[in-house]
Amino acid sequence: MPENPPPGIAGLKLGYQIAAACALALVAVAACVHIGMLFLHVAPSNTLTKQHGDVVDAWVYPEFEQNWKLFAPNPLQQNVAVQARAELRTAEGGVRTTDWYDLSAQDGADIDGNLLPSHTQQNELRRAWDFYVGSHDAQNRPVGLRGQLSERYIRRIAYMRLDRERPGDKGDEMVRVQLRSRTTNVRPPKWSEEKVSPKPIHRVLPWWSVTPDDLPLASGSGSESGSESGSRSGSGSGSESDTRPNTEVTAR
Repeated sequence: MPENPPPGIAGLKLGYQIAAACALALVAVAACVHIGMLFLHVAPSNTLTKQHGDVVDAWVYPEFEQNWKLFAPNPLQQNVAVQARAELRTAEGGVRTTDWYDLSAQDGADIDGNLLPSHTQQNELRRAWDFYVGSHDAQNRPVGLRGQLSERYIRRIAYMRLDRERPGDKGDEMVRVQLRSRTTNVRPPKWSEEKVSPKPIHRVLPWWSVTPDDLPLASGSGSESGSESGSRSGSGSGSESDTRPNTEVTAR
């Protein structure tokens, strides 16, 4: 009776054993490097991250970024809504500005009740805004190349979202877009003695001109078929207060 071969790699021929051992070694090394990079990414600033921070960021971003806000000692306790409006050049040659569209509220409505919401609905706008805020100072000045990239990214998102809303009449052209964030504090529980202001704070960004690079691949469809919904220019603002002059505190 022939003997049964030993289980696992030991049952392979010598050449296959060597190949399998090399493959396992490569996987183990890659796993160790990956875990080490993630550790350095989330660890407090130290000598290694100061000297090799660019290498760590190149490994982590954008696929493996870690966000620990949920587990922080003081988690995020604010609701941040991203809103946008457009400046239109009318067919008669005039200029008018739409009301604010609450893009975050639109994403929330698409997710609510949806058992399988898309990654775009859940994260595109939110992550784009975090990207912008993290790469700009309080005066909305970009910090390095990432700041310039974040501006172009969120500007294009805003333009395409507004283009889908058909904010103008037939023949109107969108020439500029503007974004702002509306930040409100989450109310503390009834048993808490913490006091927070219920007043929203706006961070208003400058107007950005729409360039040919911002146009979607199927450009032209939005500006030529918006006659049906020209009166909807304020449908996304969410409240009457957005149509009145802003008297609230504005954080620029």
